[in-house]
Amino acid sequence: MSQLRTVQVLGGGAGSSAHVSSLAAGLIARGVQVTVCAPAGAGRAHGLPATGARFVAVPRRSDPAAVAALRTACTGADIVHAHGLHAAVRAAIAVSGRGTPLVMTWHSRVHAEGTHGRLLRLLERRAARAAAVVLGTSWELVDRARRRGARDARLAPAAVPASPFGDTADADKTRAELGAVGRPFLVSVIQDGDGTLLDAARAWQALDPVPLLVVVGEDTWSGALRRRIADEGLPVVLADGREDIGALLAAADVAVLPDRGDAGALLAREALRRGVPLVAARGHGLPELVGDAAAFVPPGDAPALAAGVVRLLGDAERRQRLVDAGRAQAAGWPTEDDTIAHVLSVYDELAQPSATVRA
Repeated sequence: MSQLRTVQVLGGGAGSSAHVSSLAAGLIARGVQVTVCAPAGAGRAHGLPATGARFVAVPRRSDPAAVAALRTACTGADIVHAHGLHAAVRAAIAVSGRGTPLVMTWHSRVHAEGTHGRLLRLLERRAARAAAVVLGTSWELVDRARRRGARDARLAPAAVPASPFGDTADADKTRAELGAVGRPFLVSVIQDGDGTLLDAARAWQALDPVPLLVVVGEDTWSGALRRRIADEGLPVVLADGREDIGALLAAADVAVLPDRGDAGALLAREALRRGVPLVAARGHGLPELVGDAAAFVPPGDAPALAAGVVRLLGDAERRQRLVDAGRAQAAGWPTEDDTIAHVLSVYDELAQPSATVRA
């Protein structure tokens, strides 16, 4: 009986990368051989070397060279597990014709209209139909996978790994360094709704004192975003690097999510864990994740987002209610062991009889 061999494929998103890091460590502890394919640098950024997994740098592209590299990395695998839509499409191409079972975990849904939206739906159909099993982190994603033609779509326990950002930070020092002493301090992350977020920040300029908004992102910020902040004199600071999230949330009065996405779910989890009130756009599984522990607003609605934050800043009792609800919600989230056990049960269904896994 041979050791079960898996390849985990991801595109580098913060939420899915944290999930894969947790999953890899748990699988290896149970005797599974794990290879992780991700863009160069993603391994270090998300702690993958510490898991003991083999790491293969594969660009987040679908050109022949990138697909060939992924195909080579998947050679001999019993299961290929892709995390996210684009990773699943590339993995499907890489294992085509080999008979290797493909599992897809759908972590979040990107919102798009027009030509981009049509292309996105095409990719969703291709990924859903190629996968032997689609694991959705919310019922909305499970239903969407079924509509896109998935043969087998299931709800996956949305495990929330232990915080990768640390639990100690000097809140007063953080606020002083950023110029947030004596004024409200808001934290957000880069998402599709950047315009919405900056529109809301412009509305907050009328407040006294003016809130300071810090936005965290992993990638290089676009010149247009920086120019708009400078041209309009917006009270916004851009903080490159996910390692800042823990320290920022430890000092924050409110966390803000203007739109839906992978990074947003990660911020929401951290906010609830750390007792930070959350104002968030409703949709795509976030209500399932946070329950009643957020003040929800319509996606892409800058006036509603601005007003929601203002109301929360002016209502200390409601902020405390959200903090209490958030901690209660976080206490009931599935554990990493729950997720690993669920994934192993799926692998056991799909793997060849000669491959073994220790439960």
